[in-house]
Amino acid sequence: MSHVNSESAHDTKIFDLLVIGAGPTGLACAIEAQKAGFSVVLVDKGCICNSLFHYPAHMTFFTTSELLEIGGIPFSTPNAKPTRNEALEYYRQVAGFYKLDVRQYRHVERVSGSDGDFQVHSLDRFGRAGLLRARKLAISIGYYDLPNMLGIPGEDLSKVNHYYNDPHPYSGLDVAVIGGKNSAAIAALELWRHGARVTLIHRDAEMHRHVKYWIKPDIENRIKNGEIKAMFHSRAVEVTPDTIVVESPDGQQIVVNDFVFALTGYHPDFSFLERLGVKSVGVDRLPAVDKETLESNVAGIYLAGVIVAGSRTNEIFIENGRFHGVQIAAALTAKRKQSA
Repeated sequence: MSHVNSESAHDTKIFDLLVIGAGPTGLACAIEAQKAGFSVVLVDKGCICNSLFHYPAHMTFFTTSELLEIGGIPFSTPNAKPTRNEALEYYRQVAGFYKLDVRQYRHVERVSGSDGDFQVHSLDRFGRAGLLRARKLAISIGYYDLPNMLGIPGEDLSKVNHYYNDPHPYSGLDVAVIGGKNSAAIAALELWRHGARVTLIHRDAEMHRHVKYWIKPDIENRIKNGEIKAMFHSRAVEVTPDTIVVESPDGQQIVVNDFVFALTGYHPDFSFLERLGVKSVGVDRLPAVDKETLESNVAGIYLAGVIVAGSRTNEIFIENGRFHGVQIAAALTAKRKQSA
């Protein structure tokens, strides 16, 4: 297993690199830096691969296992496409193989200091403060923890979920799925196949063109057959304990409802980057980062994974983000040679 710590006191060691985020890309960053001879520690507010852990329980990846590999460790599976559980097992085993120092369940509150001596202040699950010091930082925080909110009355009701996990609890109930991309299509299909009465609400005229090619005809046929009710050119405007109010081309409609899955996407924690001093530009909030080294405009702070693409969260995935560790390790090695 990986060397997992949960310090409550200050750690006096100064690491060469501290990686914020222990997902696949963060693990890859730590592995490549460690292989290059740097001392590394990772911090995550949840468990290892926390976002992946919170994916739907029966999820299958859209890609093949070899495109998810990190650290040169083969990802073996008998399936054409790996499952969530297989991926969790794989990444956990890889972290153990490299004996990565992962500080789980540590929420980073703030970062002080500068290039050469950053101080990372965190809190554990019980509010106890911790301090880690590092010469360089790599930010690999992903985006799955921050859903795009609807901003409508009733969104705070317990019946509204921004994550879909398992269809079993919703059998025989009226369930609304808001969204038109892969996550919404998959949730709607699974819920319907497990006995829920599903209403799909989407603001556009049809399902998004990027819905995976083997899913798109399935959801479209279920809609065509009336097995899943679809409300296109529509948007939810209010949620009540027993209904969901929808603005549609036919006017305002009140739909009987027990649960709502608002699967309208997620976004990176831009405010965290701003507090670090990392600048962003344009409507897509692209961070200022060197494309070769991945160092941001703040000396000593590197970015990795989906955060590099700002709000364009459909551009970077595990398949290409996993190589960011190689770039950052190369940049660190070059700087070490310069200073030597």
